[in-house]
Amino acid sequence: MPDWFEQALGTVLVLVTLCDVFLTVLYARAGAGIFAIRLARATWAAFRAGAGACGLWGDRALTFCGPAILVLLVAVWALALTLGAALVMHPLLGTAITAQGGSTPADFVAAMYAGGSSMAIVGSSDFAPQTSWSRILYLTNSLIGMSVVSLTLTYIMQVYAALQRRNALGLKLHLLTAETGDAAELVARLGPYGQFSAGYSDLADIGSGMAQTKEAHHFYPLLFYFRFQQPFYSVSRSALVALDAVTLIRTALDDQRHGWLKDSAAVEQLWRASLILVSTLEEALHRGDAREQPRLPGETPDRWRRRYRSALQRLRRAGIEVTADENAGEEAYISLRSCWDPLIAGLAPAMAYHMDQIDPAGGYRCGEPERRQCG
Repeated sequence: MPDWFEQALGTVLVLVTLCDVFLTVLYARAGAGIFAIRLARATWAAFRAGAGACGLWGDRALTFCGPAILVLLVAVWALALTLGAALVMHPLLGTAITAQGGSTPADFVAAMYAGGSSMAIVGSSDFAPQTSWSRILYLTNSLIGMSVVSLTLTYIMQVYAALQRRNALGLKLHLLTAETGDAAELVARLGPYGQFSAGYSDLADIGSGMAQTKEAHHFYPLLFYFRFQQPFYSVSRSALVALDAVTLIRTALDDQRHGWLKDSAAVEQLWRASLILVSTLEEALHRGDAREQPRLPGETPDRWRRRYRSALQRLRRAGIEVTADENAGEEAYISLRSCWDPLIAGLAPAMAYHMDQIDPAGGYRCGEPERRQCG
């Protein structure tokens, strides 16, 4: 190909890679990026396909997907920048760029070596620039390489810091439910004997944690592909417990005794932050897909009724005054739950969780033979 075309192609490749780094690291919005988001989806699809063939080890294999995506992303960026630099420098070998000893090889492998070296540290290879233009090219490559390395390291540190905060929130909710994943257990332990004044601060902390988790996934979409074997670390479980807890607070508690809690800022923040979180993830995961919301099975309202009645019994045992009109509360619970349950039902299977893992108190009849009906 003509020298000018080869150099133009290399310049475009470098610019596109830098644009992807900018959109992924600096702009940091869900769904942004050129390579990153597509690479993440393709890697997750490959891991899921491989996990299906691994049998009992498949669940463990999926835990490596998140780190693998980061490694592959760094490798793709490094390879693309090296290839772009090689395309720009290839026509210059033997003239503007020469070997420091002996004859100068002019093959493309030598150009890759020279380009990769120039992206690391100026003058670190056997090649040296001989003209003002080539010296500027080396300096530019070095600045690009060092900047991308610094941004990448910072990005990885921020991703893992956000992951640690997300996991801490998931573990906190798991412990507050007495390791049951039951939102009724959470409400009962936040307000034993109807005393929610102490538990109010916990509700506020959980709401703040959900808002931080939402922003973390908005800034670092690759976070979603970090999957753990323990379901309580998943965003789906955390969001379900939070949304179900708010739904129970607003429909199961007595208005006169606990009306202040229903209308409180902490409960409103927890509701909205959790709802926005699952909505954002659903939109980012299926952006561009012609996808319908999951249809609720015919037995779903009956299952929710059983779940509501079971929650009322748990709250009564905790000494909490519940609504006097249970039928109205039951219908209100079904109405509110229908606003968010389809989002969870679409989000959980996307991360290879079954609904009985995400919602242990939901009344799913999911033994091993019936697992297909729960995901």
